Amino acid sequence: MTKTIKSFAMLAVACLAALSACTEKKAAEVTLQVKTQNGILEGFEEDGVKKFLGVPFAQAPVGELRWKAPQPLQAWEGIREAKAFGDDPMQPNVFGDMAFRGAGRSEDCLYLNIWTTAATTADALPVLIYFNGGGLMAGSGSEPRYDGSSIAKEGVIGVTANYREGVFGFFAHPELTEASDYKGSGNYGFLDQVAAIQWVKDNIAAFGGDPAKITIVGESAGSFSVSLLMCSPLSKNNIAGAMLSSGAEVLPYKPASQADADAAGAELLKNAGIASLADAMAMNADSLQKILPPRGMANVVLDGYFMKESADEVFEKGEQAQVPLLAGWNSLEGHPAQSLGGQAPTLQNYKNAMKAQFGDMTDEIFKAYGIEADEDVLSQKGLDLASDLFTGFPTWKVCDYHAKSGLPVYRYHYMHPRPQVSAKMGDKVGALAGGVREKTAEEKKAEAQQPAIAPGAVHSADIEYAMGTLDTNEYYEWQEEDYAISKLFLTYYANFCKTGNPNGEGLPQWTAITKDNLDAAPVMKIDVESAEVASPEKENAYRTLEKFYRSKK
Repeated sequence: MTKTIKSFAMLAVACLAALSACTEKKAAEVTLQVKTQNGILEGFEEDGVKKFLGVPFAQAPVGELRWKAPQPLQAWEGIREAKAFGDDPMQPNVFGDMAFRGAGRSEDCLYLNIWTTAATTADALPVLIYFNGGGLMAGSGSEPRYDGSSIAKEGVIGVTANYREGVFGFFAHPELTEASDYKGSGNYGFLDQVAAIQWVKDNIAAFGGDPAKITIVGESAGSFSVSLLMCSPLSKNNIAGAMLSSGAEVLPYKPASQADADAAGAELLKNAGIASLADAMAMNADSLQKILPPRGMANVVLDGYFMKESADEVFEKGEQAQVPLLAGWNSLEGHPAQSLGGQAPTLQNYKNAMKAQFGDMTDEIFKAYGIEADEDVLSQKGLDLASDLFTGFPTWKVCDYHAKSGLPVYRYHYMHPRPQVSAKMGDKVGALAGGVREKTAEEKKAEAQQPAIAPGAVHSADIEYAMGTLDTNEYYEWQEEDYAISKLFLTYYANFCKTGNPNGEGLPQWTAITKDNLDAAPVMKIDVESAEVASPEKENAYRTLEKFYRSKK
């Protein structure tokens, strides 16, 4: 009996020792050298944040891998430094004010960046992956406005990931389709995003992250991407949350069939004087980019792999990622002047300009938006219509779809305009990507002639606020109120990544939209005085616009 007890005791001690060893392994310290599935990375620490920059997540899409789905990363031996951003994606200067931190631009661009404050792997911090905007033609995860340092200090691991842009990421061709395993082509940039998410899921635990708590977010083209990633069978089960900032690939946007995308790609080569796909493959990236425009290809193709059906169809069936959603757009995404073409901003001129688009529903749509007098055209009412035609309506529609599926949706409307351009910038104005540009003679003349326009947050103005990166942008005279709004927005982001709910102590209460409150959906107005509002009138305007779009299907 004694022998049995002694043996049992020895076995118990051995089990405890094994459990202790297992626990120690599970709760390993997160140092500046991290072992991934592909090899060891060495980062650096700055201001309390461990940074791993220029981390490859797929093979370089060069040579024979150009215009192919991203291939699994090969292992390396020894220690690989991760202390500088990888090359930015190939792109022309579509937005001349974009700022990058990569050493250059090349096809070898499939890198991601990680910011973490985890002390041990047991911290299991939530993760945010940010996909950049830029019209699917430009942009990079190295842009300072997406920097993950601030979100990391809030207890969320920040990640940015590059993806192929323009013709390198979204070119379809019949020969490429025929040669691929899945008989499709054209969605390479989106497949890069899928690969980045998968790499993070497979490796983030070693950086102190929780692979089951990955939230994806994007702005503009990045937001359109996130809406697709919520629907793709390749990615929708790998995320725990999604955030959209100004855009979604749903009504009125439509995907292209593979056949149409292939035909467009063949025509693109023909118009560029490139005799064959083989000739295009043989060209170096710089030469190819000079000949082939970044536009002229479908944004998303129904390739039977990344997307088997449209995002609208997926959302309508409730088959998208079953996760919480936080989504919104800015108050000045668009402007009536873009349609008026230099005409005076009168009600009649605006209606005449929009009849080409709205036809017999022009009066009904204007009434729904409350645009009923000359002074309404350049008021927030007119700005709302112009903004909704660009990014507002499709973002609203994703919220509507998602809430109808019984999933929580937190919708915002970002209202705060950027402050004045810094005096040291001279006679310049804010540009689309957060930088500045020279003021044109036409703009100077318009300033003197045009009536006052309601101030607002232009497209992309929310990024530095939401990511806590105001100080990375030296072009503007940031004020105390800007930092206060940024702290609020950043905290909402961090809370959402942690719990699927942006609310927290000391923050304005934010109620989720559900299928029970769609007619008076609560919306968080983010501004100097942030508050939740509900507007049945505005919901009716969206329904009216939806009625128009569906009549055109």
